[in-house]
Amino acid sequence: MLIILFASIGFLISSYFTAISYRWIDPGAGWIPTFCRMGEKTCASIVFTPRARVLGLPNSLLGQFFYLALITGTLGDFLYRAPLYFFFIVASAGTVLLGAFLTYSLLFLTRVPCKLCFITHGLNLFIFITLLLG
Repeated sequence: MLIILFASIGFLISSYFTAISYRWIDPGAGWIPTFCRMGEKTCASIVFTPRARVLGLPNSLLGQFFYLALITGTLGDFLYRAPLYFFFIVASAGTVLLGAFLTYSLLFLTRVPCKLCFITHGLNLFIFITLLLG
C-alpha cells in the first residue's frame, strides 16, 4: 500500500509539472494552493531548463509513466513478479540517481528551493527502498 500512496502523490506532482511544461496551466494561478504555486524565479523556471528533460521529454512526463506503472503493477499484483520486478528496481534506482543529480542541481547550480521537486525526489527514494524490502 505504501507504493500506491507514494506513487499517487508522485503522479499528482508530476502531472502538475507536466501541465506547466506544456503550458497547459499558469504556474501562479490563484486556484493552485500556495504551497504548490510556482513563481517565475522559482520552480517554474527550472521546468524549462535542459536538466528538466531526459531524451527530449519532460522528466515529469516520464515520472507519470513510472508512477502509473507502479500503481498498475501493485494493484494488478504483478509488481514483485520476475522479470518485471527487476525492471521496477532498475527504473526506481534510475529515478533515485537522477533525483540525486537534480537535487544537487537545484541546491548548487540553479539555487532554486523547489519544495515539490524535493518531495518528489524523496518519494522516489522511499519507493526504491520499499521495492528493495519487498
